[in-house]
Amino acid sequence: MNILGIETSTDETGVAVITDKREVLSHLVLSQIDTHQVFGGVVPEIAARAHLDHLDILIKQAMTEAKLDFSDLDGVAATCGPGLIGGVMVGMMAGKAIALAHNKPFIAVNHLEAHALTPRLVEDIPFPYLVLLVSGGHTQILVAEDIGHYHLWASTRDDAIGECFDKSAKMMGLPYPGGPHMEKLASLCPDIEKAKQDFPFSIPMKGSKEIEFSFSGLKTAMRQSLEKHTHTKESLAELAASFQSTLAETLSYRATQAMQKFQDLYPQKQNPALIVCGGVSANKTIRTSLEQSCVKNGFSLMAPPLEYCTDNGAMIAWAGVELLQAGRISSLSFKARPRWPLEELKDFAI
Repeated sequence: MNILGIETSTDETGVAVITDKREVLSHLVLSQIDTHQVFGGVVPEIAARAHLDHLDILIKQAMTEAKLDFSDLDGVAATCGPGLIGGVMVGMMAGKAIALAHNKPFIAVNHLEAHALTPRLVEDIPFPYLVLLVSGGHTQILVAEDIGHYHLWASTRDDAIGECFDKSAKMMGLPYPGGPHMEKLASLCPDIEKAKQDFPFSIPMKGSKEIEFSFSGLKTAMRQSLEKHTHTKESLAELAASFQSTLAETLSYRATQAMQKFQDLYPQKQNPALIVCGGVSANKTIRTSLEQSCVKNGFSLMAPPLEYCTDNGAMIAWAGVELLQAGRISSLSFKARPRWPLEELKDFAI
């Protein structure tokens, strides 16, 4: 089975061809970081125009690298939400046009489900499993019961963790996207324990038994710290390291709560797994912290390779493989959705 996947939900134009045997025949991503950097964030209209300008070229190149004709495809998958609606429309309409012209099934992919399924592209991870989705727009903990069946256990009251990273980094004078630049700056800190003493931050709502996130308070604490101190390059590295460490501890604290709840509800589950996905999952400090928490709770931490953490066509193509195998084919009248909660997939219209 050969599936073409198209991803255009934010500022990466991604196209890939994947087989049901987990073979990546082609995998192309065109980043728009340089275009949006001057604005300090993604401008939806510019992103949509860039997708429109480059998508056809990427599709041709992906098919050439895969050594396939469109007639060799078994389906065409495209992100249909959630995301910036202009960009989503570009990729969705391209996917529909290819499917219609070559009489192939069209598979509408939920961007969040694609993230949650991405580790299964690398390894056969059985359902059910826990999912920690961390990106610029989402911070959620879910249980993946099966294709299209997800239970939301936690979300954020305000900012997503990626947004917190980016906005805090901007306050520090770091370029967009802020998360990777803050991680690089934090790596210059020679003593993390000293940094946490000099610039203390606390896990938001640590006393709450509810599994939920909030990051706006940490963002405020960062601003206050910057206003209170005159910083050198060395002290900024300490500040970044302490802040990043607290974000990692926050995720691990809530993930531990979720792992304990999962064990209570699924006592017969052997070798339970926590899947971490989304762009923020590329952060090494966060991965290390989550790995330690998983070991303590008897879970395996599963994360996609770094090239599949940020938005890409391979995750959409793989989701297309899984959805097509499950018979979840979409009508060409399927509408793009700027919001598309995972819980609504159980009512998916074939």
